Order: sequence, then structure tokens, then C-alpha cells
Amino acid sequence: MSELEKEIHKRRTFAIISHPDAGKTTLTEKLLLFGGAIHVAGAVKSNKIKKTATSDWMEIEKQRGISVATSVMGFDYDGYKINILDTPGHQDFAEDTYRTLTAVDSVIIVVDSAKGVETQTRKLMEVCRMRRTPVMIFVNKMDRDGRDPFELLDELEEELKIGVCPLSWPIDSGQRFKGVYNIFHEKLDLYTPSKQTVTESVEFKDISSPELESHIGDNLAAKLREDIELIEGVYPSLDIDVYLKGEVAPVFFGSALNNFGVRELLDCFVQIAPSPRPVEAIERIVKPEEPNFTGFIFKIHANMDPNHRSCIAFVKICSGKFERNVNYKHIRLNRMLKFSSPTAFMAQKKETVDEAFAGDIVGLPDTGNFKIGDTLTAGEDLHFKGLPSFSPEMFKYIENADPMKSKQLQKGIDQLMDEGVAQLFTNQFNGRKIIGTVGQLQFEVIQYRLLHEYGAQCKWEPINLFKACWIESDDKDQLEDFKKRKSQYMACDKEGRDVFLADSNYVLNMAQQDYKDIKFHFTSEF
Repeated sequence: MSELEKEIHKRRTFAIISHPDAGKTTLTEKLLLFGGAIHVAGAVKSNKIKKTATSDWMEIEKQRGISVATSVMGFDYDGYKINILDTPGHQDFAEDTYRTLTAVDSVIIVVDSAKGVETQTRKLMEVCRMRRTPVMIFVNKMDRDGRDPFELLDELEEELKIGVCPLSWPIDSGQRFKGVYNIFHEKLDLYTPSKQTVTESVEFKDISSPELESHIGDNLAAKLREDIELIEGVYPSLDIDVYLKGEVAPVFFGSALNNFGVRELLDCFVQIAPSPRPVEAIERIVKPEEPNFTGFIFKIHANMDPNHRSCIAFVKICSGKFERNVNYKHIRLNRMLKFSSPTAFMAQKKETVDEAFAGDIVGLPDTGNFKIGDTLTAGEDLHFKGLPSFSPEMFKYIENADPMKSKQLQKGIDQLMDEGVAQLFTNQFNGRKIIGTVGQLQFEVIQYRLLHEYGAQCKWEPINLFKACWIESDDKDQLEDFKKRKSQYMACDKEGRDVFLADSNYVLNMAQQDYKDIKFHFTSEF
């Protein structure tokens, strides 16, 4: 095995996804705690009394207590190099999460033991299924009264349409929660509630041994033996190949807040999760072990450091090795660029890196060269695919509230749209700017960030629209006729493509019936 292959083999790049409030950010923190990346749960030490989660560093996230942007964090654990992407769970930011899923090799889904599978989790699972991404499930909050674990497993199979394979099993729950039996490593992990320390675990190869009673008492011991027998009868034992194909999900139980069951998840994860996998480009399939660097931009973030108005473009490295100060080809612009300060992240703390390998995620300072979906290579012409923008469902006119600041507003809108926060359409009829989003909360985020990061005030004005669709046709005359007739509803997107803004479902259906030769697209990737 070459040095390059060894490095790539050590990498584990994954995203943590869930419905809001299932405990995703807490789990991320605990994983960082084990990796030694942070020393106190509840954030990097700060002089302020109030601590907030390390991965939620944008001001608005601290105020609202939710994650609105995907954050990237790397750490070393047990000889492996782990890259976590913590994604927003709130559905208004689903698009950021969908794009993040294109940059990871596997996924951990967090499920609340009391609430089970929720809407957002189902949607995200569909994206994983489409891409055949291997999935592990962490059932969180076992220290609170929740549902019967067997009932939860049935629901996971039914709702997420995936086989499950429990690798740890809870001993009671809620206030009577005693711990878990770790089926994967054959040991008993006993629970003591604490946010900082790690639990005691006892090796336990033979569960029928009478010693079990001395740890958890007669009733629970009998129940545990019964449960394990049932699990062995009903669920398949872990077949790593089936997991890697995305057909079965290993399940762990624990409490992220109390740091319980997290290490078991991590130990099993580094052993069985995939190292970087081949990525499909339009021209060919790119394998991670290839010596030449290739990568794509899946996210752009403005103002990571409030003192410097800079954007960072996040690159997922697909093959080979990326080096600092080496010229790489930017395919869309067809020019060579080199980067003197590529960075690796620990949430907002970043450090300059000299080299990075397939599977890693590197931040490149961006002065306006990048768009989401751009490909970088060592020279080969390649185009990675699969980073669509979805058709927005909410629209508002954006107006300048302070005429003295129109330049700042323009710059702010441009940068935030490049980030993929929302989409900008310019009405071809009256030239007014329309912002389209997937959720109401994005309007607040845009307004807040324009004011605090660019010093520009905007106001929103209502507009009644149903959906935006990109249109194209080989029949020029029909396209012209359509654009004339619908001139009040025609707009351009940022790329200058024609977009039809339908004001109702009825109007859209009629347009599709009347103009048979026009194609109406609901994602920007066609």
C-alpha cells in the first residue's frame, strides 16, 4: 500500500443528520470531546459565562439555539482522521443539508427515543437512498422516558425503508436507565449520569453468566437475556458489505447529553464505516487513490471571521493529494489558481494546512472566483455533478431600506446568494429583485446577516407566487411567444437563465398544456 493509499484509507468523512432537537449538535460535541478536539463539553472555553455549542458559531445560531449552516470539523481518533459535517436539522435549511450529503461517504442519523422518526429525517433518508450512502442510527435520549426499543426498530425499518441491525441494547430507560449491552464489542456499559466523564464498562462475552445479576439485578438481567435472544432470532447479524451498500443500518442506543453510548458508536464507526469512495463525474468515475488532485465546491460561506469580510469555499477532495501553493485548474473559469492559505476547521477555529488527501474538506479563501458545484483539478477537464438548487416555494421582493447603502446591499445579496442561502431572480418586466427560499426562516437570516455583516438594511415586500421553474425549448418561436405572453412573470436567475414565476398551480398546469414543446424544470440542474 502506497503512502497515499494509507492516508486515504485512514479517512472517515460523514455527516450527522436529524430532525431539529433530536440532539445532533450535542452528539457532534461529544464526538469532538473523545477526539480531544475540545476539552469541555458545551463549547470551547470562553471568558463569557454563557456557553453555546462549538459547531453553532454564527451569532444568529446562538440566539435561536438552532444550527443554520453546515459546519465542518476534523479530528484524529485511534489512528483515523475523522471529518464531521454537522448539518442544520431545521427544514428551512434543507437545501444546505442536501448539498452536504454529496460531500460525505457515510451518515449518522440521530433519532429521539420518545419521538421516533420525524418528517425531516424521512426526507434526508431519501437523499441517502438515492446516493446509496451507508447509514448508522443513534437512538438518543435514552435517559428520558421513551418508547419501547423494539417498537422503535420496527418504526425505523418501516419509515426509513432500510433494514436495521442493533449493535447495542438499552437496559431499561428514563430514570431507571441502567446502561447498554454492547453487542458489537460484547461488553456491558453501565450508566452514571455525567456530562463530562466516561462510563465504566465490563467485558461480558457470556451473557448467560450469573455475574450479570450482580451488575444490574435479577429482573433486568432476565429481561436483557430475553431481549438479546429475540434480537438474535429476528435481526440479521452485522454484514459489513450489506451496510456499505446502504441496505442495512447498524443501530446504537445512548444519551448524547450525558456522554453515554457515544464512544461505542465511534469505536464501531471507525472500524466499519467506508473510507473515501469513488465519485461520479460527467466524464468518468474518479477513484480516491488516483495520484492527481480533483475536488468540488459544495458550500460557500461568507464572513466566517467577522473581522475580515472574506468568503470561504469548502472543497471536498475526491482524489489524490491537495497541496498548498500548487497551481490547480478551475474548470468553469478555465484558469489556473493557487492557494497560499488553505484551511482546515474545528468549527470556527481554523488552521492553515500544507496538504490534504481524498476525503478531507478544505476551506479556500474566495474573492468571488467560486460558485457551488465548481470543479478543481490538477489539469484534467472534469465536471462533478449532483449539486442541484431546488425550486423555491416562498418569494418576496427585496427592497433597499437605506439609499446611502445600495452598494453594500448589492454586495451582500451577491455573496449570500453565492453561498446558496437562497435564490435571486430579477423580474424581466420591471427589474425588481425577488428572493426565493425554501422556508420562512431564511428571510430572517438574510435580513439579519445583511445588517450585521454588510451594514445594509433591506425590507421585504409581499409577492404572490406559487413556484419558480426554469424553462428551455428547441422551438425558438414558441419560447419567444411564451415569454411575450407571460412577460410579467418572466425573470432571470443569477446565471441569466430564463425562469417562469407561476402565480398558481392552475396557471402552471395550463402553461404546460398550452406549450407542449417547452420543458419546465424544478431544479436548476438540467
